[in-house]
Amino acid sequence: MRAVVQRVRMAQVRIGNEVVGEIGHGVLIFLGVGTEDNSDDADYLASKIAHLRIFGDDQGKMNLSLLETGGAALVVSQFTLWGDCTKGRRPSFIRAADPGVANGLYQQFISFLKDKGIQVAEGRFQEMMDVHLVNDGPVTMLLDSAKTF
Repeated sequence: MRAVVQRVRMAQVRIGNEVVGEIGHGVLIFLGVGTEDNSDDADYLASKIAHLRIFGDDQGKMNLSLLETGGAALVVSQFTLWGDCTKGRRPSFIRAADPGVANGLYQQFISFLKDKGIQVAEGRFQEMMDVHLVNDGPVTMLLDSAKTF
């Protein structure tokens, strides 16, 4: 499972003119589910993100976590995180999980975040969405449950 985590001042997801998910201070998480992923991967990433120290303390050092700051998470599914661009000019998505499996693990990831005490908003799985954000920093982290990066 892969995640792009962006520290934000605010973020929202729109489908057409409808706002389907919105947060203030916190993190925007783009989540991609791979063919080898399972609920252990979802739990690992949820815990990692909840405790990741990417928020500034009183001295401005990245020393506080989402849990410690009371921030929220906006989770958006993004299968393209599994796009392989090493050959040719068209990405291959062969390592992205089947939508049925991916949606189940996406929902589990959200549940694991909520279980950890994080307020969660979300996009809609398999929908074309407009994502609006104000990146704070900018701070962007790449996470992979297989720890490849």
